[in-house]
Amino acid sequence: MLGLGLRAGNVVIGVAGVRAGLQRGKLACVVLASDAGARTMEKVARLADARHIPVLRGPAAAELGVALGRPPVQAVGVADRALARGLLSVEE
Repeated sequence: MLGLGLRAGNVVIGVAGVRAGLQRGKLACVVLASDAGARTMEKVARLADARHIPVLRGPAAAELGVALGRPPVQAVGVADRALARGLLSVEE
């Protein structure tokens, strides 16, 4: 699903981009790699919690990167609300 969102321009890749999207109020949910570093998790999860944005645990960074056609990715932000709902429903 994230690959489709990326092609549509509704996905932000990387910790800095995700943090910027959260600060601007542009994201509907965040996916963190299961092996994301503690500092990354703290920075992103704390900001997402403050903005009441759900945070999902995804696959390992290498798998997440492969799914998006990128090197290992620790954080992905989803701007599209429908895509975020789809990801959240899969998580449940």
